[in-house]
Amino acid sequence: MVQEQFKVAEVQVSYKADYKAQERPQINSSNDAYCILLQHWKLGSIELLEEFKVILMNTNNRVLGIVDISVGGVSGTLVDPRIIFAVALKTNSSKIILAHNHPSGNLNPSNADLKITQKLKEGGKLLEIEVCDHIIITCDRYYSFADEGMM
Repeated sequence: MVQEQFKVAEVQVSYKADYKAQERPQINSSNDAYCILLQHWKLGSIELLEEFKVILMNTNNRVLGIVDISVGGVSGTLVDPRIIFAVALKTNSSKIILAHNHPSGNLNPSNADLKITQKLKEGGKLLEIEVCDHIIITCDRYYSFADEGMM
């Protein structure tokens, strides 16, 4: 009996920063996270399209990177937990901060915001990746789930 040969793709994971770990910004408050997020957001579209990003951090709250998860329309964007955790695992992140904007300028979390936050918190527990906060931003203000006792 001849054994059939299967073609299987090889998977490699790598992460390389071109600076020292102590040079990475450290997040000690929601305001720190907000300032870092604003530097990496397209301010020209912050009031036009909803976007979802994740700040990836090590155990000392040092920023490993910011990843763009999705861009949607005026009133929403899709968030796939598999993508978020795949990136967090590939970068060996210990902690993450969720972030998205509300083009309307309304900082109140929607039911969808509450549900995805809870879902990601539960997934993070299983993978031992702490979901530290979920920040809703506009160009001049923000809402922090952690500051409001919702994490």
